[in-house]
Amino acid sequence: MTAIDITDMLTVYRRVLKLMGNRFEISVVGDNQHLAEEQIDAAVAEISRIEKLLTTFSDDSQTNEINRNAGIEPVKVDEEVFNLIVRSLKISSLTQGSFDITYGSIDKSLWNFDVNMKTLPDAETAKKSVSLINYQNVILDPERTTVFLKEKGMRIGFGGIGKGYAADRAKYILQQLGVNNGIVNAAGDLATWGTQPNGKPWTIAIAAPDQSMTPFSTLNISNMAIATSGNYEKYAVINGKKYSHTIDPKTGLPVAGIKSVSIICPSAELADAMATPVMVMGVKVGLDLINQLPQMACVIIDDYNQVHRTKNINLKN
Repeated sequence: MTAIDITDMLTVYRRVLKLMGNRFEISVVGDNQHLAEEQIDAAVAEISRIEKLLTTFSDDSQTNEINRNAGIEPVKVDEEVFNLIVRSLKISSLTQGSFDITYGSIDKSLWNFDVNMKTLPDAETAKKSVSLINYQNVILDPERTTVFLKEKGMRIGFGGIGKGYAADRAKYILQQLGVNNGIVNAAGDLATWGTQPNGKPWTIAIAAPDQSMTPFSTLNISNMAIATSGNYEKYAVINGKKYSHTIDPKTGLPVAGIKSVSIICPSAELADAMATPVMVMGVKVGLDLINQLPQMACVIIDDYNQVHRTKNINLKN
């Protein structure tokens, strides 16, 4: 009897497509292309379902229903949406408001992060632009599963957590369908499980801050998720200083000092939600927070290309 090495028959089947307004790449390891395509179809259907629930680009989404009724009345939502808001508010509390789903009210006309942006708005105008951002004004009724935004003009959005949630859900669906090894890449928010066809762990490259196509380091992160927030793709340079497109919800001004933050933890949703607030908090406060959280690690690259990491991380150059 001849032993057959099963790894010789395994292949990574990939599909790249636009979902939730972003580039998604779904990869599954298997030995049957037709089955792999069906499995990926199911993951795509799940992401599309979540997009329909959470989008602000469709009048009939539950998110827009909540926003339309801000300052008027509570809105009944699906338990899934309600629970995502509950988790979002917990992260807001944990990060002292550096993460806040009520960012949707910000005056986007103040910001144009490209070569044409030459000045920052004055501090008073900037502060006024974020006056409606306050996660504590999201009132939840668990018995009725209703959501009420206290102030008229308030708006919620899931841009800081929705892609990670979708990646986790797609991973769950794929695992339920028997996919033991794979990756869901939601525009840089990755959920990974199992191994590559050769049995080795999935290896994730962290991009060099000034050359997004060049990795400066790699990490083995099978069965973990990673999300990166950075200023290397969207930013403005004013008087020689680089400003991220990430706005501090407390001041209304863009954050500076950090080029990129990568969060590694078991959940893509949590990694997605924690990457931006660490940029807002800054190197020291951000690292202090992540160091206190179980099963979470962080790599920060500052404006001087210095690499800072939590104590539980091992980078491979």
